[in-house]
Amino acid sequence: MIRKALKGKPSDIKTISLIMVYTLSSALSISPLEVYKMPVSLVKDLLTVHGVIETIKGEELEKAKNRR
Repeated sequence: MIRKALKGKPSDIKTISLIMVYTLSSALSISPLEVYKMPVSLVKDLLTVHGVIETIKGEELEKAKNRR
């Protein structure tokens, strides 16, 4: 179920929420309980920033790989 959700398949809200909390707590190195205390708008904004950063990292790794 979680694997399918991570690959973009439709999933239930509980699984999506769990993935969001895990991702943000890992990215910020904070307890999942701290994520639950945040306003939803902040969680969404921080996940957006995290997603953009990870995309840029991936692009830079791909560039470095292609230079070899």
